Amino acid sequence: MKKVLLIIPAYNEAKNIKNLLGEIESYKLNMQLEILLDVLVINDCSTDETSNVCNLSSVIVIDLPCNLGIGGAVQTGYKYAYKYNYDIAVQVDGDGQHDPSYLSSVLVPLVQDQADLVIGSRYIANEGFQSTQFRRIGIRFFSNLLKLLSGSKISDPTSGFRACNTKVIKQFSNYYPKDYPEPESIMCLLRLGHRIEEVPVQMRARKEGISSINIKRSIYYMLKVTLAILIDRLRENKAV
Repeated sequence: MKKVLLIIPAYNEAKNIKNLLGEIESYKLNMQLEILLDVLVINDCSTDETSNVCNLSSVIVIDLPCNLGIGGAVQTGYKYAYKYNYDIAVQVDGDGQHDPSYLSSVLVPLVQDQADLVIGSRYIANEGFQSTQFRRIGIRFFSNLLKLLSGSKISDPTSGFRACNTKVIKQFSNYYPKDYPEPESIMCLLRLGHRIEEVPVQMRARKEGISSINIKRSIYYMLKVTLAILIDRLRENKAV
């Protein structure tokens, strides 16, 4: 039976994460896969009640002493998964945009050893929340850039709804990009020859709170991540 760790990075998500944890608990009660599923919330030094809300649920909570950002918070989860010998790690955002009913979809290819990383893509079936028009332009840009540099087509390279096996857990526990990490980490895995598969999922609009990525940040994001991907492509083909 596979040991699975569900990693939820959270910063000021007290208004969203209670419902998310409830949905995950419902999934655990009704899941068809023969897995052992633990839930880990990485509280990235929130200033609201995120930690207290999570501590009222039957989940593991790590309260970071300072704000590390999304990359540092997620890597903390991978370090935990590696230390405690989990077979699979799954990322789910704390804002509720990722629907836990699709957990089986991202897990099955890993349970069946068909992939090393599985990405939940909103752009296969093109159903559900599709993000803003400006962000969709950026997503298409990174998809085309990865295709140009690696030959692999990734339809939703910014998706944070992902699952991976022990090989990728080890890689991510050693190195994980700090800011806007998803496209850069995909380039790294493709360069190292890991198998990446996408499965169709539906995502949801954030119910509460405001995304930290505005237009100004998005422009910075595109420039920074483009440079990081180009640099990664030039690295030697060995794990960090």
